[in-house]
Amino acid sequence: MKNSKKTKEKKRKGGKVKKVLLVLLVILLIAGGVFAYKVHMNGGGLAGMLATTLGHDRTTVEKLPKMYCLILGKSQNLTDTLILASYDPKTQEASMLSIPRDTFIGESESRATAWDKINAVYQTGAENVLEKVRKITGIDVKYYVMVDTEALKKLVDEIGGVTFDVPINMNYDDNKQGLHIHLEKGEQKLDGDKAEQVVRFRHNSNGTTYPSSYGTEDIGRMRTQRAFLTALAKQTLVPSNVTKIPGFIDIAKKYVETNLNVDDVKDYVPYAVNFNVDNLKTDKLPGKAVLTNGVWIYSVDEDETENVINKLFYNQPSEDDSEDGNTISNTESVEGAEKSDESESTETKEADNSNINIEILNGSGNSNNLSEVVSELKAAGYKVTKTAKTTKTSKTTIINRRDVSEDTKNDMYNILDTDSITMGQSSGTTDITIILGTDYII
Repeated sequence: MKNSKKTKEKKRKGGKVKKVLLVLLVILLIAGGVFAYKVHMNGGGLAGMLATTLGHDRTTVEKLPKMYCLILGKSQNLTDTLILASYDPKTQEASMLSIPRDTFIGESESRATAWDKINAVYQTGAENVLEKVRKITGIDVKYYVMVDTEALKKLVDEIGGVTFDVPINMNYDDNKQGLHIHLEKGEQKLDGDKAEQVVRFRHNSNGTTYPSSYGTEDIGRMRTQRAFLTALAKQTLVPSNVTKIPGFIDIAKKYVETNLNVDDVKDYVPYAVNFNVDNLKTDKLPGKAVLTNGVWIYSVDEDETENVINKLFYNQPSEDDSEDGNTISNTESVEGAEKSDESESTETKEADNSNINIEILNGSGNSNNLSEVVSELKAAGYKVTKTAKTTKTSKTTIINRRDVSEDTKNDMYNILDTDSITMGQSSGTTDITIILGTDYII
């Protein structure tokens, strides 16, 4: 009898446990279903999960303002890289504006000193650099991120290297800085050490630098930096790197200084993970190198800067910009930030270039690419007679319609960073047709 009672009691308890577990299972299924539904309503995937975890709904993104941040690249307590960046989660648009380190920020150019360059302001604090950038651009940028070159090296090594097309042969040694740059031109996988070399290169030990069509000295370096950062972003923001996030955080803690905090950026994360790097717009601050009071400075073109700012950050093309068959105004026709060698032979070459008529068909899907190429061609003295949109294509192609000279062909190679040139039939007064592809990077 006693054993029978114990058995019945165990069965009752076992039944209660099963009921409790069943209720818990139902609750979990319901909660999981609700969570899954919210993830779906927030766009699904990793972005949807992150948004749901942070308590977002479909209206959250509409309340997030565009974020502006100044990126400063530091090496040996000097900042050689200044980039004003923006990200708008609503439109999924992002932009980068390179600011030359020699940009003049003083009161009078005629009395300029080395301390009137924006690079020198960093010595007084990053907040003061922000103030100068606000004055130059008219943008109320509040945040900065100071990245030591060690962070770049560690990040590149963390993701297993970055594939990048090095624009020219680079050979430079500076024992005082402990900087040694030795890279061959062409596409290759760069480790962290080589990544630092490519973003710091300005000129070779023998004094040669980037070709003028690319942008000499600092202008060329800024262009290479923008291209490298674009490649780095593409190869970092991939699903396979999700497991490496703890490593990224450790690198940031050790090598990055910023006035951003978690609350400032956490709401942007679910939308940033879906950003398509191909939509990144880049440009440089318009201006020219000026030797004044014995000092080389970079003098900002205020009118052209307003045009570039409106176009890059506010999506407002200038009156001269179009893709309907008219030429486009220069947005990057800037000389190098060092003394240029404008000899008589260069002037003669540019005069000859002005006799060559070029049409550009934009198949890259990015109007900024078109503006960049027009600027580079005009800076080299060529005449752009027509621009238009065409079907999106992957490869940039040059069509030689009038058997142009080898010098002109080489200019086209350097400006467009491609060796794809073909002979084509004559077409009116057009000497060269350029078809821009998605492989073209500013």
